Amino acid sequence: MPLPKTLVDGAKACLPDKMIMSLVHRRRIGRFPDLRQPVTFNEQILRRCLCPDKRFAKLSDKLAVRNFVAGRIGPEHLIPVIAEPRGFTQAVFEGLPSAFVMKANHGSGFVEVVPSQTSFDKLSVLAQEWLSTDFYRIARERHYREIEPRIYFESLLLDDTGAVPADLKFHVFNPRSGDPIIYVLVISDRFGPAPRGDVFDANWQVQDITFGQYKRSPTALPRPENLDELLATAAALARDFDYVRVDMYTLRNKIYFSELTFTPGAGVLRLRPDSVDYEWGRLLDLARE
Repeated sequence: MPLPKTLVDGAKACLPDKMIMSLVHRRRIGRFPDLRQPVTFNEQILRRCLCPDKRFAKLSDKLAVRNFVAGRIGPEHLIPVIAEPRGFTQAVFEGLPSAFVMKANHGSGFVEVVPSQTSFDKLSVLAQEWLSTDFYRIARERHYREIEPRIYFESLLLDDTGAVPADLKFHVFNPRSGDPIIYVLVISDRFGPAPRGDVFDANWQVQDITFGQYKRSPTALPRPENLDELLATAAALARDFDYVRVDMYTLRNKIYFSELTFTPGAGVLRLRPDSVDYEWGRLLDLARE
């Protein structure tokens, strides 16, 4: 008989970060991590969670990072913010357009796409749930402790079919010498009934890699017309770091920034085949050597 969720959550809250991370890594990846001498990509991301660079918190804050992005690649690549109120009130709600995206700045997954009119009560409950969530406690990514939770509202980006464009996640490794090494995870139909995840190299050659629970698309996705510009933009945003994931959208050949992620999957991201975990770990080693 499984233990009640409240009991499990209470037990987890009492465990130290390293123990929680090791247990979750064992359950999801299939082995206990080596946190003293990390080798794999996930192990090295776990180390980042425990000992984050002092820059990570500000650049993981989805509102604060906008100043960095505007200065590095230009404000025209920012999705317009409709409102970033100190509190979500009826008056704030009434000032919103009929379609928008509600987000929170202090973690992952705090996204609500509102394609048509909704109720204040529904969004208010969701906003309070997000604001009361200590994102650090979920996976022990320590840099998230420093982010003050905020709710904000962005313009809704839609393509010509009325769908949210694909989420392009550029995994950028910066070796000490040579050009960046970039892999692109494309999440299609992210907010639909059957999201897909496909991985490409910088030449848009499909890779035999799966991320987490995402299934791959049955047919190859077309190469973006502005792929070279997308790669250059990702490299520009990532150039100060040995590794970072740069998330963007492209819509009608215009590039929009989404977020920077320094600890993707909180170090427990299942990569298949398992050899990719080791290969990407070596890419991180090259970045530090």
